[in-house]
Amino acid sequence: MHILLLTHYFPPEVNAPATRSYEHCKEWVSHGHRVTVITCAPNCPSGKVFEGYRNRWRTEEDLDGIRVIRVWTLLAANRGFAKRILNYLSFMVSAVFQAIRLKGVDIVIASSPQFFCGWAGVLCHWIRRWPFVLEIRDIWPESIAAVGSMRRGAFFKLLQSLERRMYQAATSIVTVGEGYVRHIEEAGVDRSKIEIVTNGVNLDTLRRVDDGGAFRKRINGEGRFVCGYIGTIGLAHGLEVVLDAAEMARDAGQDDILFCLVGDGARCSVLKQEADARRLDNVVFTGLLPRNMINAVMTACDACLVHLAPAELFSTVLPSKVFELMALDVPIIMGVGGQAGDIVLEAGAGVQMIPGDPVSLLNGIEQVKHNPPDAFRGRDYIERHYDRKVLAKRLLDVMEQVAG
Repeated sequence: MHILLLTHYFPPEVNAPATRSYEHCKEWVSHGHRVTVITCAPNCPSGKVFEGYRNRWRTEEDLDGIRVIRVWTLLAANRGFAKRILNYLSFMVSAVFQAIRLKGVDIVIASSPQFFCGWAGVLCHWIRRWPFVLEIRDIWPESIAAVGSMRRGAFFKLLQSLERRMYQAATSIVTVGEGYVRHIEEAGVDRSKIEIVTNGVNLDTLRRVDDGGAFRKRINGEGRFVCGYIGTIGLAHGLEVVLDAAEMARDAGQDDILFCLVGDGARCSVLKQEADARRLDNVVFTGLLPRNMINAVMTACDACLVHLAPAELFSTVLPSKVFELMALDVPIIMGVGGQAGDIVLEAGAGVQMIPGDPVSLLNGIEQVKHNPPDAFRGRDYIERHYDRKVLAKRLLDVMEQVAG
């Protein structure tokens, strides 16, 4: 079977969608299928093309047996709204133009979280009549409105109409959990058309390492409790709570707690400035780090925070970072409710906090501090339920059924 994947993100980018798509594609290739990916020149989150790549109309490479076609887009950093919309629209146009010229495609799968990437799949389906699987990993435009980046006016209603039309056009929809299923059903989609394939991890690449001491030394974390946050520092993540908790800890004389934020995003520079203004020397920002360092960084932390802003919509989200931390047996302070929080507690992998509540965050740190190092373990649970190889095969089964 020839699978065409449309995705806004792909390695060498290191965010969760890029990693997930790449590992799925590798698994499909290992099952004997031909896989073509249409994506952008790598540029996330800064909007600057990575060294060794160029933002051209079309380039092609082979990555571990995966044919990767990179198309031109109007580059934009992962912040703001108007330029990002133009970036997404330019990808839709470029991707469709290149996709419909391909021969022998049996099925097209388009992956969110980028809304217009989904619409690229719709257009390919309409033009070439290819069976179309829509992968929904973010509820858009609702998630944009939930963080205050869009008013619920006429443009929002237009996007909602396009969202419903996209769902209707798909031959099948794959999403990550029951919360998303409910939203899609409310948009008028029959439940029989929706499949659940959750987030997960590649257990082969996630092993605890012992060189975390160098990272702790680098951030002045020796002899302190290091609470890390690793991932996108965006509007949806509500990381102001870290600064508030850090200020409370400092004022209470809790000098043994250090917060470390690893990553970049739309709110990173604002939070840095705020931390400087409040003289929070117990908060460290590292910026983006290479993917091959992340395992060591996670295991160097005494606990890691997974957090989203306190909005009802986000209780449906299953952040992929949860599964990575569980696979490494790193204690989690869980600032996301719903199914994701239930998974962490059921697995005994961490403690729950109230999203947006700095007192609750500090209480979570105290709970982890006063338990033995082996009190929070999640890898066994991941092996049973969230192995990405198994999940990639489940998604492949869906595509084979849809393609006939």
